[in-house]
Amino acid sequence: MADLDKFAERITRGVARGTSRRSLLAWLGGAATGAAVFPVLPVSRASAQSSGHGGGGGERAPVLSGNPQDPGDRTQCDYWRYCAIDGFLCTCCGGSVSACPPGTEMSPITWIGTCTNPADKRAYIISYNDCCGKSSCGQCLCNRNEGDRPPVRPQSNNDTNWCLGTESQVYNCSTAVIIGVATEPR
Repeated sequence: MADLDKFAERITRGVARGTSRRSLLAWLGGAATGAAVFPVLPVSRASAQSSGHGGGGGERAPVLSGNPQDPGDRTQCDYWRYCAIDGFLCTCCGGSVSACPPGTEMSPITWIGTCTNPADKRAYIISYNDCCGKSSCGQCLCNRNEGDRPPVRPQSNNDTNWCLGTESQVYNCSTAVIIGVATEPR
């Protein structure tokens, strides 16, 4: 063990003799500058292109229901159920159009919209539930405001953080659950 101590002491003293505080500070400054420049180096941005900001986009595979009565790609903003949605689509975040991703909790407080299904031309009442508990998923952002009302009618306003009824108020993504068929006005 004494030999190891002598060896370590010799190495340490050699480094101390061959370097100065200024050279150490210069080396640390160069390392910090290099670390700051590293993120701007050219790298493949394929994952950033498929993140789907603005409705899916990129190379994301379509998510279809397989039911001709429920047409459309569930990862795209133009999917019929998303007519009043504002947020990240749970179908792109590990969940589905009606279920939250694992590790998140569906908010019991929602906003609603009425969307027309192009397959049967009927209007459906859609409950938009936020999934809460994990940080924002950041994929497939949609902001459609059909039928959006001012904040004085909060049940029809999509700009509110609806995670108030959950353990965590951290927003992750939004679902679009059909809760019924809209009736014709009398």
